[in-house]
Amino acid sequence: MNTLVKPKLAMLDLVTVRENGTVGEALNIARATARHVENLGFTRYWLAEHHNMPGIASSATAVLVGHIAGATSRIRVGSGGIMLPNHAPLVVAEAFGTLAELYPGRIDLGLGRAPGTDQQTMRALRRDRIETEADFPREVAELQRLLGPRQPEQQEGRPGFM
Repeated sequence: MNTLVKPKLAMLDLVTVRENGTVGEALNIARATARHVENLGFTRYWLAEHHNMPGIASSATAVLVGHIAGATSRIRVGSGGIMLPNHAPLVVAEAFGTLAELYPGRIDLGLGRAPGTDQQTMRALRRDRIETEADFPREVAELQRLLGPRQPEQQEGRPGFM
């Protein structure tokens, strides 16, 4: 007789602002929701990155990941995902490397290559740097290097988190 394996459940939250609600209320609801699904046995709570979109309060994804991780105790918390064209790999490595140190074994970093916003906002995020699909693999490799173990040839004071 086959026994059923209990599936692992995860949640992706856009942190939507309810009609006539505030961003603060949306953030409080996200925190309460994360606590609730953690108590239900969910294993992951991910936050989506969207910028300059009325009704969505998840633009500062790394900040929200820390907010949710600080309000929970076991559930893994992460990004679903950080849109790498919007951020320098070093900035992502520093933010998520710090979160991983604050909440060991509980932080996930999901990545995406879409801008997650309109062209004007994308230019404001990365200034004059315009990304192409060809940049994504190189930036993922740079992020892996920055978050990975220090190599013997790397200097002590090198940029990056680790």
